[in-house]
Amino acid sequence: MTDHTIQDITVPSGQDEAPALDEQVKNSDKEKDKAEKQKEETKVVPFFKLFSFADKWDYILMIVGTIGAVGNGVSMPLMTLIFGDLVNAFGQNQSDLSELVRAVSEVAVKFVYIGIGAAVASYLEITCWMITGERQAARIRSLYLKSILRQDIAFFDQETSTGEVISRMSGDTILIQNAIGEKVGTFIQLLFMFLAGFAVAFVQGWKLTLVMVATIPLLALSGGLMAMMVSKMSGAGQEAYAEAGTTVEQVVSSVRTVLSYTGEIKSVIEYDHAIAKAAKLGINSALASGFGIGFALFVMFASYALAMWYGSILVANHELSGGNVLSVIFAVLTGGGSLGQASPCVQAFASGKAAAYKMFEVIKRKPVIDAYDLSGETLKALKGDIELRNVYFTYPSRPDVPIFKNFNLSVAAGTTVALVGESGSGKSTVVSLVERFYDPNQGQVLVDGVDIKTLQLRWLRRQVGLVSQEPVLFGTSIKENIAYAKDDATDEEVQAAASLANAATFINKMPKGYETKVGERGIQLSGGQKQRIAIARAILKDPKILLLDEATSALDAESECVVQEALEKVMADRTTIVVAHRLTTIRNANLIAVIQRGVVVETGSHDELLSRPDGAYTQLIRLQQVNKQQDADMYNDLDLDVDTAAIGRSLSKGSHGSRRRSLQRKSPHASRRVHDQLGKSGRSEGTDVESGDKENQKRADTSIFRLAKYSKPETPLFLIGSLAALANGTSFPIFGLLLSNIIAVYYITEPKKLRHDANFWSLMYLVLAIGIFIVSPIQFYSFGVIGQNLIRRLRRLTFEKVLGNEVAWFDEDNNGSGSIGARLSTDAAAVKGMIADTLSIVMQNIGNIICGLTIAFIANWQLSLLVLALVPLLGSQGYFQMKMMQGFSNDAKEAYEDASRVANDAISSVRTVSSFCAQERVVALYEEKCEKPLKSGIRQGYLSGTGLAFSNFVLFACYALAFWFGSKLVQQDKASFEDVFKVFFAITMSAFGVSQGASLTPDLSKTKLAVNSIFELLDRKSLIDPYNTSGKTLMPLKGDIELRNISFTYPSRPTIPIFKDLSLTVPAGKNEVLLKAFTENVSC
Repeated sequence: MTDHTIQDITVPSGQDEAPALDEQVKNSDKEKDKAEKQKEETKVVPFFKLFSFADKWDYILMIVGTIGAVGNGVSMPLMTLIFGDLVNAFGQNQSDLSELVRAVSEVAVKFVYIGIGAAVASYLEITCWMITGERQAARIRSLYLKSILRQDIAFFDQETSTGEVISRMSGDTILIQNAIGEKVGTFIQLLFMFLAGFAVAFVQGWKLTLVMVATIPLLALSGGLMAMMVSKMSGAGQEAYAEAGTTVEQVVSSVRTVLSYTGEIKSVIEYDHAIAKAAKLGINSALASGFGIGFALFVMFASYALAMWYGSILVANHELSGGNVLSVIFAVLTGGGSLGQASPCVQAFASGKAAAYKMFEVIKRKPVIDAYDLSGETLKALKGDIELRNVYFTYPSRPDVPIFKNFNLSVAAGTTVALVGESGSGKSTVVSLVERFYDPNQGQVLVDGVDIKTLQLRWLRRQVGLVSQEPVLFGTSIKENIAYAKDDATDEEVQAAASLANAATFINKMPKGYETKVGERGIQLSGGQKQRIAIARAILKDPKILLLDEATSALDAESECVVQEALEKVMADRTTIVVAHRLTTIRNANLIAVIQRGVVVETGSHDELLSRPDGAYTQLIRLQQVNKQQDADMYNDLDLDVDTAAIGRSLSKGSHGSRRRSLQRKSPHASRRVHDQLGKSGRSEGTDVESGDKENQKRADTSIFRLAKYSKPETPLFLIGSLAALANGTSFPIFGLLLSNIIAVYYITEPKKLRHDANFWSLMYLVLAIGIFIVSPIQFYSFGVIGQNLIRRLRRLTFEKVLGNEVAWFDEDNNGSGSIGARLSTDAAAVKGMIADTLSIVMQNIGNIICGLTIAFIANWQLSLLVLALVPLLGSQGYFQMKMMQGFSNDAKEAYEDASRVANDAISSVRTVSSFCAQERVVALYEEKCEKPLKSGIRQGYLSGTGLAFSNFVLFACYALAFWFGSKLVQQDKASFEDVFKVFFAITMSAFGVSQGASLTPDLSKTKLAVNSIFELLDRKSLIDPYNTSGKTLMPLKGDIELRNISFTYPSRPTIPIFKDLSLTVPAGKNEVLLKAFTENVSC
């Protein structure tokens, strides 16, 4: 007779029905969900609702920041007014040089006063708005996470996912921060710049102002069209690369399968097809940018031509002075330009309002089962009786699929009840109802005769311990993972719990012991190790009720033995519900309940149920026997030729191995999974990779010349693009030359000559506008092709190199699918900045500098030297102005990465967090991780405000000094009135062009890090290279396999030996079974 007491009962694999059926429903409703999501994304909150979470200090900061923004906004229009006085001081006093110096000196003092006012105003604007933006965004992040953790499990089933939550916390909060931070100050500044600019213009000359206003819509339209085209193409390019990113994730996460089937080349070709599409879209985007920028500059310079021409008519008719014309032109362009500069702010507001809608809805949402609700009854002396009475239940995510209909189950205090049944029968649903993850539609779940709906939720969950099939660990230390179960747990309590869970031995063997980091979701540990830590966590909680949801079903037999022993210790004197997978976990249960289709069809002890020959439990036993017999028949034909000495040595290492020896047949897939687990287990921070890898990590050659070699096929395009960039660079110095010439024309006393010369120089402005419109697309297209082809080559070569590495390389922490995907996506794209973007701007700046200095030194070398000495200061002002338009807080997302990991761990393990009532702990840890980037952001606010204030003061002070010195040279007859303006505009316009280019240049320090990352990959020599065609090929291949005297450790944990002098022979055509003893690693 078969001895049922030593059999394992294996219920058809799979977890309870909830996840599987939920997935089916989600797939079937995908299109509907997508449509609803698109509809939802159109919903926005009113702008002022974005400030709902501001406190009184935030309101003070916003008021002060607004005052600063108003002052900063009017400073530039006031400067144009004073600039007109300056031009008149030079032009109207050419016959009286002493009066010229006095008048210019008086105007120079006014420049200094405006500089001081602009410095104070800009400091208050940037500092206050950046600080309040950081403060409010931090508050929103914390409230959102707190509200998310407050929600019931049904919310996560129906309305959100981990990825969506993390995306909102890391991405959407940045959008909200942009909408309530410095962008608000910038928008207010630009608004008052617009109002003050046109006020000055209309006061100085309303006729000329009306003529110039007619050109503004065209200028705004050109900028809007360019932004729309580039945005659309960039979005399409991102979508195209997302396909390539999916390929990378799939291939790298399944790299063992890919390598085993020699699928490297096929994967690389598939990846290359995806990035080719992204490269084409990137080239189109560059061409659109070139046409857009070229057309915008064409419209701007053509507007100058029209204004200069009409201004000459007004001057000839004595309606305006030359200074008035210049004031009107600069005031209108300052005010009108502010409209175009405001578009990023408006876009930020729109993005922030859309991003806030879903987040604010979640923050306001109060769940049916509220984790923070402290109302309800608490029982002074909990016995542990559990009863499910007349329960009807459907999962909220699929209300049409009934799980329980009039379900009844009783569990007496201190007893163990095992639940068995086919997958989808409702076993795990019982666990979810007892934990009160869900409430039944009808009926009651009772504890000690009290409906759990009336009990305080937090108190209830603290009485219940849950150990699931897939143990959930957080990306912290082993000690912190165990301590999740109890606030203020001591080290002694943690260690005692680990000892009872049979985890202390392997923990103490680790290099850092209890401080060892377990990695994301516990990836550094094996399945058995993770499960024992989860059990230790349950022990530390000391629950009255214990729920074991297939706690050993995912483990192999040897791990199950250790884990089961630990579970038996925990189950003593506790009410325990066991969702069973194997008989070893339930044979000693007080009661076994067989569930079929949501109904308990049979109950009794193990022996009682086996006595019923036609019972459901007995049928499950018979099914197991059939599977066992099939395995046994196969084993009868197997040869076992293993080095028995080696096996004997390993068997003698532990008593568990000597007591329990069993043969277990595994599929190749199962073996590979075990190999994966073993390869990852035992890792710890600070472990060194093997010496061969150290040799591979020599510093890569990241010179620009090496990068340029990858762009050698585009050499003709580089020459064409460089010529176009040089020509484009001369535009701003030539603009200054034309401006100084036409200023002099306005002070010609003969009207006919004034009109003639004004017509000529206005025409030259038009010629300059046409030239820029021609060369800009050529420059952008040429370097766009160079950059996109470079990205494509590097991505393909890098991905090919990645797949050429040995499997051990992928086991390292930094070589997961996410890290590799980031390198291919971000690092390869950043490399483009070092060649295409940087060289384009460098060539443009070379043309700019050469042309500007030539014009200036020809006009007057003394004044040129002075202004040249002031160029770094003037350049800093242009740089800070561009940074203000782009935003000073662009690195906020990277700064919050550590905090995002905490949130990611918690949300992806929300059932565990809820079960252990760890919401406050998670929120506190998240806020702690946010504290450093918050302080950094506030410090950045002070620094940015100081930098912009200094640069604004420097701008006006430099103007004052340069023109005062120029007036002295005119008085000494060393320069003419016209020469002063030629020098000033040639160099300052050149500096403006260079600073604009510098602000658009990629961060070379970050770019170099990206280049290092790419070239370290390309230069690495694989220890096992699948592309290496050298070596023997066996023809024909018989199939004999022999492992001879093998000693082995995994490179990721070199201090832990796996094999010592192992020998194994597998004859050709034979199947080999490896005898697994405790601690053995046969999957190697």
